[in-house]
Amino acid sequence: MPTPCRVRPRRAGVAALALAALSASAACGGGEGAAAPPPKVSSSPSSWDRSPDSVAAVGDSITTGFDSCQVLSDCPSVSWSTGDSPEVRSLAARLLGDGASARARSWNFAETGARMSDLEGQMRLAAARRPELVTVLAGANDACRGSVKGMTPVETFREQFGAALRTLRRESPKTQVYVASIPDLKRLWEVGRGTSMAQEIWKLGICPTMLGEAEAMDRKAVERRKKVRERVEEYNEALAEVCARDRRCRTDGGAVYAYRFGARQLSRWDLFHPGVDGQARLADIAYRTVTA
Repeated sequence: MPTPCRVRPRRAGVAALALAALSASAACGGGEGAAAPPPKVSSSPSSWDRSPDSVAAVGDSITTGFDSCQVLSDCPSVSWSTGDSPEVRSLAARLLGDGASARARSWNFAETGARMSDLEGQMRLAAARRPELVTVLAGANDACRGSVKGMTPVETFREQFGAALRTLRRESPKTQVYVASIPDLKRLWEVGRGTSMAQEIWKLGICPTMLGEAEAMDRKAVERRKKVRERVEEYNEALAEVCARDRRCRTDGGAVYAYRFGARQLSRWDLFHPGVDGQARLADIAYRTVTA
């Protein structure tokens, strides 16, 4: 996620997934911070190993644990993907177990502030380790720009993700890929916009397209947030489309986008990045998807 720093039919696909997921959550007594619905997976069961023996992570500040432990700092120990915090029980911990042996078989190449254009380089580093699984959570920074016009075009985003996967395949052809959807940034704005501390930190430059002028409700501000949300939905569609062409790639079916983060799941400082509890929820979704 950010730090200081196509058409309608396609978008409808993600919206439908999100609606179905939210409906399932509500049916189970869900609401703010409710357990995520069962993921819809996209890979062929015969081509997917549900118990990979090593894990590498690529992505942005969600995966570095930014703002989870202390303000404006990374905290990789609570990363949903490869962290070793017992409070989170990361995907790597659940798959590989705890202790030094597991830590020796997991690597985090995510970078705070990274955009999709950075993913190919991260994939190259990950591929050098020949991991059995790579996790991907990236794209929020492509929507969180200085202006709506500055957001990464969807086609560019799609091409960059495709290039990252091709790089992985050249270097490590048998590595599996788990792709998490980008969270609903508008939902995060809704949770934190009434909190003075969060607003002060947002003013440092965290996701200006969504969080700028947080209290403004005029037509221009409403339209700006709507466009950011739509772009995130389009990015999630692009991620799913590219992943579907790779038989060793599996998405979360929109589960992270649909998850209703509440204040308890978010950083106590910026109420935007996942806190420790939010990281644990991301690990839950990932584990359920990888082992489904």
